[in-house]
Amino acid sequence: MPSPDATDSTAAAPRRIVVVGGVAGGMSFAARARRLDEHAHIIVLERGAHVSFANCGLPYAVSGEIEDEQSLLVQTPQSLKAALALDVRTHHEVVAIDPEARTVTARTLLGDHVLAYDELVLAPGAAAVLPQVAGIDSPRVQTLRTVEDALSLRDAAAIGTRAVVIGGGYIGVEAAEALRMRGLDVHLVQSARHPLARLERELASHVTAALVEGGVHVHAGSRVTAIVDGPDGADVEISDGTRATADVIVVAAGARPDTAFVQDAGVDTADGAIVVDGLGRTSAPHVWATGDAVARQDPATGVIRPVALAGPANRDGRLIADAILGAATGVPARPQPAPLGTSIVRVFDLSAAMTGANRTELEAAGIPFETIHLHAGDHAGYFPGATPIHLVVHFAPADATEPGRIYGAQGVGAKGVDKRIDVLATAVRAGLAVTDLADIDLAYAPPFGSAKDPITMVGFVSQNVIDGVVRLWQAADLDTVRDEALILDVRRQDEWDAGHLQGALHIPHIELRERLDEVRAHAAGRPVRVHCASGIRSYLAHRILDAAGFDSAHLSGGIQTLLSYHGKDILTHEVDQRSAAA
Repeated sequence: MPSPDATDSTAAAPRRIVVVGGVAGGMSFAARARRLDEHAHIIVLERGAHVSFANCGLPYAVSGEIEDEQSLLVQTPQSLKAALALDVRTHHEVVAIDPEARTVTARTLLGDHVLAYDELVLAPGAAAVLPQVAGIDSPRVQTLRTVEDALSLRDAAAIGTRAVVIGGGYIGVEAAEALRMRGLDVHLVQSARHPLARLERELASHVTAALVEGGVHVHAGSRVTAIVDGPDGADVEISDGTRATADVIVVAAGARPDTAFVQDAGVDTADGAIVVDGLGRTSAPHVWATGDAVARQDPATGVIRPVALAGPANRDGRLIADAILGAATGVPARPQPAPLGTSIVRVFDLSAAMTGANRTELEAAGIPFETIHLHAGDHAGYFPGATPIHLVVHFAPADATEPGRIYGAQGVGAKGVDKRIDVLATAVRAGLAVTDLADIDLAYAPPFGSAKDPITMVGFVSQNVIDGVVRLWQAADLDTVRDEALILDVRRQDEWDAGHLQGALHIPHIELRERLDEVRAHAAGRPVRVHCASGIRSYLAHRILDAAGFDSAHLSGGIQTLLSYHGKDILTHEVDQRSAAA
């Protein structure tokens, strides 16, 4: 990487800084740069009509929750010139850069223009990926990435009654929700096995249920194979055999870094994303980059990947300004923290949030980890209105170099999910071990939480795992457990009667001490794997079995997690003769 010579501010002439792209990263840089250097000539080149808009608010303009589209426009070229003396030029698409000559070429309605720079900041964002499907060029197909997209989709929803959304990521789920709120009949087509592919399987089932309950037809593990325009709508053929007719089709099948213009400029990229160092410098001298087009190292897995989120883009744009211009005002260049990917989405009455790595990413990186599941109320159970929060937390095992290091966490629920994920993300950034969560002082009153908050409980459970007080088995291991161990169900009789695992032995946990001989006889030397509804009673049973010398473990999250992971078909209502005899 080049040396940070850009921080030398002793030159007599005002520094000329060109910014490619506005919105989050580019405008955060430009605004901070002006506050640090009143004399710099800062030029912002934006391809579209709006240089500073709330792109995260676009789905809510479609749904009608944001009624005035003008509220989406955070700043205009005129307001930015008046307040910050920024030279903002819309409808300027940068098509080439020459780091050796320090120039950029911008394409405008009046032709191409070449601009010189002393420092160049790239914030081009990402572009929607269009699937290779026959008919994808239909006039009924559109994306949702700009203010114009949102207004067009809102207008289409006002006259149409049927929609198909291709892609089940955040934008796809938000678009499906928005269109359904407008009263349209909506089909959501997702190639992965469930919407929100990075969400753990046992949590994603709650999201799918929320979509279905909201009236969305979910086609998971499917893809659109053709779009055929007709006079009364487009017929959308789906690989699961469905043929849906749509007045509007929203493509939200992912995005790619919008970096074609840097490919011949000697700027290092990884899968199209611009590679930067810890200060935001690219491989080309005097060229910096931030935002959705940038690849950064994942702090848990080490994988180089883009993180397309507004928070990191805003933060990193500000830090690049400090690195370029801060020396003159005594502001040090500070390394950019690796983004954790902390995010949240609303799905009708449900929230789904995550931070850090998920199970699939940790396994792909070959990183050993422990996983715990909790099903806790968002506030005290005795206070009216409590709703469950389902949490999954991954952390380093006891024999790791950093025992208890938090690798990632996810949660779904109607209320309070944002608060818990934010605390977990803060703990990761602060370098706290998962066991330290037991010692955090959190605000408590019955309407807001519990004396043992879900975060505190994560700390307690993880302490037991790290210290060896408990051993866990996971829902994903059900087939192996059935083959190799005795499954012991310690729920009440009525819970057993409502559905249970075939072949399991049923002994309520309050009877277990008196019936250990039965467990020993049925186990016949095999390990015993215990479960209850959510993991509390099976923890107590596990401790009894462990004290009696059994090879015991209890199911993380109980049968709630098991059902969320595998579905209700794993349960039987048949009478197990061994349990009946007992």
